[in-house]
Amino acid sequence: MKHSSSPIVLSLTVADVALALDFYARAFGGEELMRMAAPDGTVVQAEMKIGDSAFYLSVGSEDWKAAPTADGALASCLFIITVDEVEPAFARALSAGGVEIEAPKDQFWGMRTSILADPFGYRWNLRKITEELSAEEMKRRAHEVMAGAGA
Repeated sequence: MKHSSSPIVLSLTVADVALALDFYARAFGGEELMRMAAPDGTVVQAEMKIGDSAFYLSVGSEDWKAAPTADGALASCLFIITVDEVEPAFARALSAGGVEIEAPKDQFWGMRTSILADPFGYRWNLRKITEELSAEEMKRRAHEVMAGAGA
């Protein structure tokens, strides 16, 4: 097995690694790279790839001071996946068991985005870059939005 050489590799702690592998494959087109099972057959660790990005999945462990999110709680992190089209990617993730947080919409910073929660307490932003903006244009648009919101 070849290990990822990326400078940053994520590891998600979930209650059920096999279910997570299935969800990420159905929701985001994830490809399973490796799985390790305990003698009883429980999957304890796995590696998966979505697009060009690989990440690990593992069950909670007191030894590692890692636990899945509590029931109903969402992790504070947000994972971002750039997609060709937001609506079909969002619909696919929802049909796989994701829960809508924010429906697809255009953003002032030149992207179309949506946000969903997976069954394991992680948030995912599906985005499409719709326009490249200069720093000045981004600042101008942000100022307009904040001024309109009374910020």
